[in-house]
Amino acid sequence: MKVLDIINRLGLSVYSGQEGLDNEIHGGYVSDLLSDVMGRAKEKQVWITLQTHKNVMAIASLKDLAAVILINGVKPDDDTIKQSNMEGLPLLGSNDTAFNISGKLYKLFKENEII
Repeated sequence: MKVLDIINRLGLSVYSGQEGLDNEIHGGYVSDLLSDVMGRAKEKQVWITLQTHKNVMAIASLKDLAAVILINGVKPDDDTIKQSNMEGLPLLGSNDTAFNISGKLYKLFKENEII
């Protein structure tokens, strides 16, 4: 499954990082603690968070994540958008809560035998 697939299936907004819409996804991770993501997220996962500052993109790039989904309708900072575009790492958005978007992703991943 690719990032573009989850955008289309879940109606996510694309803020930036369109270059990475073909990134493969191998799972997901939910956390708002940057240190937690640094220590536990795995390569090619989608990170679900409400953090909007540019350090999110630095960590996502360092961990080679597939994309970042911002929840609760929060919007990214301008610096975060710039960093996302520089890294070619998709920054997506949803009005859903972390719980709801995680459930939807889990169902989608199960249907496609990702997990």
